[in-house]
Amino acid sequence: MVIDHIKSTVGFALLLFITSCSGNNIQPIDYHAEEVQINTLMLEQEMEWNNVNLEGFMKHYWKSDSLKFIGSKGLSFGWQAALDNYKKSYPDAASMGTLHFTNITTDVLNDSNAYVIGKWELLRATDTLSGHYTLLWKKKNGHWVIVADHSS
Repeated sequence: MVIDHIKSTVGFALLLFITSCSGNNIQPIDYHAEEVQINTLMLEQEMEWNNVNLEGFMKHYWKSDSLKFIGSKGLSFGWQAALDNYKKSYPDAASMGTLHFTNITTDVLNDSNAYVIGKWELLRATDTLSGHYTLLWKKKNGHWVIVADHSS
């Protein structure tokens, strides 16, 4: 009798779960479309940098004090701090040069989390700098934003 009660309870719970999952509330994730969207945002960033527009470049970063940057000087926090650091390090068009991103992998984990691993190259009249990045993207209020940037 106890086993029959357990079976019916588990069966009812399973039926509720299946019913809730089969409703119109759950939309399948188009991983490819999300990947294309993130890669397009990174092309916009590249364009803004190359147009000497640091504020435009920062548009796709999370505008929060919780934004994380990890670079050669360690971990820093905050959108404004990141913008200020960019302005200090790249004060003019000559120092900004021409930026190019090459995304090696773009992995959309679910409908609100993705990460990108890639290579950056900065061509300037006097030198060329390059390195790699790992970017953690999150969808906030329906828009993808970078919440953590580890560049080296």
